[in-house]
Amino acid sequence: MPPFIITGIGASAGGLEALETFLKNTPPDIGAGFVVVTHMDPEHRSLLPEILQRSTTMPVVQIEHGMKVRQNSVYVIPPNTNLTIQKGILNLEEPSRPRGMRLPIDHFFRGLAQDQDSKAVGILLSGMGHDGVLGLRSLKERLGTVMVQDPITAEFPSMPRSVIVSGLADYIAPAGELPKLLANYIQSYRSLRAASLEEKRYLNTRTKILALIRSQTGEDYSIFKESLIRGRIERRMGLHRITDGEDYVRYVQEHPREIDFLAQEIPTGPNWFFRDPGVWKILRERLLGELIRAKPGDSTLRVWVSGCATGEQAYSMAIALEETIQSSGSDIQYQIFATDIDRESILEARGGIYIANIEVDVSPEQLDRFFTRQDNTYQIRQEIREKTIFAQHNILTHPPFLHLDILDVRSLLLYTSPDVVQKLIPLFHYALNPGGILILGIDYSAGEPLEHFETIDATWKIYRRAAGPGGDDIQVELPSTLIPSFGLVVGEPRLRKENEGSSIAALAREWLLSQYAPPAVIVNENGDILYFQGRTGKYLEPHPGRATLNVHTMAREGLRYPLASTTRTALQEKRTVTRGPVFVQTNGSEEAIRLTVRPIREIEGAEDLLMVVFEPVQDPAPEVGHEEGAAWKAATQPDLDKELAETRAQLQRTVEDMQASQEELKSMNEELQSTNEELKSTNEELTSSKEELQSLNEELLTVNAEHQRKIEELSESNDDMRNLLQSTDIAMLFLDNDLRVRRFTNPIRPIVNLQAGDTGRPITDLHISILDEDIVGDVRTVLDTLQMQMKRVQTADGKWYLMRILPYRTTENRIEGVIITFTDTTPLKKMKDSLEEARMYADSLVAIVHEPLLVLDADLRIISANRSFYTMFRTTRDETEGNLIYALGNQQWNIPRLRSLLEEILPQQTKLDGFLVEHDFPVIGHRVMRLNARMLHSDTGPERILLAIEDITGRDEQEREKTT
Repeated sequence: MPPFIITGIGASAGGLEALETFLKNTPPDIGAGFVVVTHMDPEHRSLLPEILQRSTTMPVVQIEHGMKVRQNSVYVIPPNTNLTIQKGILNLEEPSRPRGMRLPIDHFFRGLAQDQDSKAVGILLSGMGHDGVLGLRSLKERLGTVMVQDPITAEFPSMPRSVIVSGLADYIAPAGELPKLLANYIQSYRSLRAASLEEKRYLNTRTKILALIRSQTGEDYSIFKESLIRGRIERRMGLHRITDGEDYVRYVQEHPREIDFLAQEIPTGPNWFFRDPGVWKILRERLLGELIRAKPGDSTLRVWVSGCATGEQAYSMAIALEETIQSSGSDIQYQIFATDIDRESILEARGGIYIANIEVDVSPEQLDRFFTRQDNTYQIRQEIREKTIFAQHNILTHPPFLHLDILDVRSLLLYTSPDVVQKLIPLFHYALNPGGILILGIDYSAGEPLEHFETIDATWKIYRRAAGPGGDDIQVELPSTLIPSFGLVVGEPRLRKENEGSSIAALAREWLLSQYAPPAVIVNENGDILYFQGRTGKYLEPHPGRATLNVHTMAREGLRYPLASTTRTALQEKRTVTRGPVFVQTNGSEEAIRLTVRPIREIEGAEDLLMVVFEPVQDPAPEVGHEEGAAWKAATQPDLDKELAETRAQLQRTVEDMQASQEELKSMNEELQSTNEELKSTNEELTSSKEELQSLNEELLTVNAEHQRKIEELSESNDDMRNLLQSTDIAMLFLDNDLRVRRFTNPIRPIVNLQAGDTGRPITDLHISILDEDIVGDVRTVLDTLQMQMKRVQTADGKWYLMRILPYRTTENRIEGVIITFTDTTPLKKMKDSLEEARMYADSLVAIVHEPLLVLDADLRIISANRSFYTMFRTTRDETEGNLIYALGNQQWNIPRLRSLLEEILPQQTKLDGFLVEHDFPVIGHRVMRLNARMLHSDTGPERILLAIEDITGRDEQEREKTT
């Protein structure tokens, strides 16, 4: 039966439409089971199974406890439950957190990752918030695959966008296209599993891939667990639908970015706050308090967290230390060193910013005390980050941190092979202080640590370095020697033996070698044994003391001197040298052998290796007669003469070498005397330099103090500037020369859709709710002309703003972007519109009045007049407006009684009704006019005079007298 994929689908607000679209485009025989987890009202019955059933022919059911997931079926979570999965069986749980703080999608995805590993696929559709991100991170760490809906097509893009920003998404597509991608992935996954890369071809692929990673990153990834390396390679091959290893190698060579993905994914492990609660319980209740009480008050407690990834584990340690130090009343300081092989993870960890989903793992009290909330994220407080140092570090190649009180390597051991871990144990012992704590974690499987560690908890693999002096004799290998070698290793032809173990020819060759080949060893130029052939125990034996495999140390009595001289001759003359017979003491008896030392020249890379052969020769028995003994002596006499000649030649060479050495020593002695004089002079210079360095050190201390003050001033100025920007309540946006967001104030958000994590994003990627205005073009114009632009703009919600765009100038007068400010002018706009409306209303009233009307300013100049005035007195607007009333019509309005009214009576009374004026006008003749006047005062503008003129010429004289 082909592998069975279980697909988890998470959705929230706006997810119903996306789910229907997804299921409509999903083939009913796709070969996967679907588990749908959504945010539901816990107090209402869910109709989601019935609704989704309309979109697919696959059976859609609401989950019941203990239900098994089957292929080509859809399972929907019921309301007010949490969902887990174990061995493909779905289990329902009561929610442990209050409503509003539940994250059911994260909860299920974490369980799916642990249960299904690479057979799990997580899909996240439309929704608000960040539910699902932490679960998908766990799923990807366990070799699962992540798909998300394209945020552009999502009704609420927050959830899928959070996954994309976190770098977890393997596929991004609209909901209707995700089923095709899923079907292709399932087909590729099954093909890859069916092919099951042949071991030899896989090893070839693995070697090339790791070489490419090492070439690009400088790190050797061969030390990681083989299952992890293979799983990551096969996962990436599945994503790209590649089934052949050589094809994938070519793909990696053509796409260097793929190397970065592999380098990031191979060492990835589960990483969240306070992982392994049992470890933290032991630390809080027992170990941290003991360590703090044992440390002097002026000392620093040192912690190293190796394999810290994005920092959750390191910051968890910092929080635990802060809480324990506070509860104990101590004022001890601590320093945490957090390291990881991946540079991108270290950069993310230094920022200490995490999505709001960490509320699942961190208590509300800890969030309030150790974090600051920023929109939908939490950031570790500055004082905690200052005590945690993050560095890119490979524990296998870089020097370790020393004098540690706590060493936490749980995450490191998750992806490091057991044989490498076992070699690291002495390094851990070396790095820890006596009494220091070593945390290996429940996943440690490389055997018990050295006897110089005391077990604190066997379940969680927590140990304490023995406090006594013991353990100093442990041999600590340099980090660079821990990495396996891939060169020629003559003594360990493992791969060849594995490949040829079943070969009849190989078995025959091994039998012939054991039966007929003489005992032999292969050694390097220093005599270290690399390979044994046959039974060499009669000629070599272990030497008392420290274990060694040096052939000269292990040589039995009678063999040591001939072996040394023969080896030296073979190395110097680069030829095969044979000596014999050589008499070797073996278990109380004496055995004659022929000793042969032969340089190995046939194998490339083994030019400095020698083969030493111990070939037994017939030894004369002690019981033989005189004649046989004489015959044997005659037979061996040439060999003895030859050996004597070689010995004399060797002695002559030794004498010559000694004489040459004496001459060299004399010359060296003279050079040493000269060097001694130079050293004396150098010592004097160093003494002088020391004084200069002391003076320079004092200067550096002074400069450092000045820099510290500068930093404090800059920090204070930064705080003042931030508070100033927030207190002005003016929408401000700072952009750099590439139009990327540098900083902004909160009032800008209704105008430009900005979040805390949008710093660095181009302005062109953001939604700007301003109508009929090209802000990007305006910004580029300001950058080109360096001239401020000011415009009145309107937003989509109807508000009006005064927009100013001006260049951002540094103190060195460099242009490094622009500042855009928006001042809300909506109230002024409304007031202006109201005033304009009132003015038009007043003008309309004046225009329809039948009596002539004049509006004068304080200097008695005419501001305006109505149509009745122009008609009655036969004048025009141009002849009237702006002129003194007395100057109208060639001063025909220069009437003494009118002057009295305007200059004497009206200023005192401010209003006057029924004031009669008679005058003979040249054009219209004699007129009797009744004047009504008002003095109009204003607190915000100039004074005005409203003058109404009523023509009463020809009316009854008695009425006129009565009016007078």
